[in-house]
Amino acid sequence: MFKKLDFILPNIYKINHKIDFSGELIAKEFMMPCFDFAYAMTFGKDGHHRNLRTGGQSNRKGGEQFINCFQGKLAEFAIHQKFQSLGLPTELPDLTIMGEGLWDDSDFVIKGNKISVKSAAHFSNLMLLEKQDWDVNGNYIPNLTSGNASYDYFVLCRLKPDAKQLMRDQKLFYSNQVEKATLQNIIFKATWTFDIAGFIKKDELIYLIKNEFCIPQNALLNGRINMDASNYYIQCGNLHPIAEMVAELLS
Repeated sequence: MFKKLDFILPNIYKINHKIDFSGELIAKEFMMPCFDFAYAMTFGKDGHHRNLRTGGQSNRKGGEQFINCFQGKLAEFAIHQKFQSLGLPTELPDLTIMGEGLWDDSDFVIKGNKISVKSAAHFSNLMLLEKQDWDVNGNYIPNLTSGNASYDYFVLCRLKPDAKQLMRDQKLFYSNQVEKATLQNIIFKATWTFDIAGFIKKDELIYLIKNEFCIPQNALLNGRINMDASNYYIQCGNLHPIAEMVAELLS
């Protein structure tokens, strides 16, 4: 059904089922809301963004937290844009500034279906889900007590340029304070494009969990990227085309 990564002793995992990035422009009017949200959640200190991934060991500095938050929210707006273009009416993503210990119930709810959005750089070919966030039944552990732990769809959006590299090039990735105007100039100078690599459903996530589609902490992805935390994965070549999901939701 799904292809596992190639494994090379002692701890290397290699991608073997890729799809090429095919980008389209993100609407300019979506850029500022995403930027303001990410700044408020990190450098602005109005909200809270975790400095550790679940099960992770790397303490994320302000620059990394900001760009992760920006990339995640921009991916949501990009998916909203795509859904609208495919004839699926969708509300704009939530821009509520949340404090410590609070998470969204879902990124989108369409006809009662909860949708979780994952983001990655344009060259990525994996949808990753941090292992310690998910139980064996495919439920999101941080939301178990609220009764909103179950998602129906998981969608991967890839973005170009590589947001993290953009911050590294300006030597801001590890900074704990950056002027808003400086960041705004960097972000808005770039031309942002996206593609939707595809989606899976909850029963497929459960399959991945039960069949140990997992890259362990400290493994080397493609022999060079150290995994900060253990992650469940699915290769982009195994994702379903987003048009299939839209058709299901429109039916």
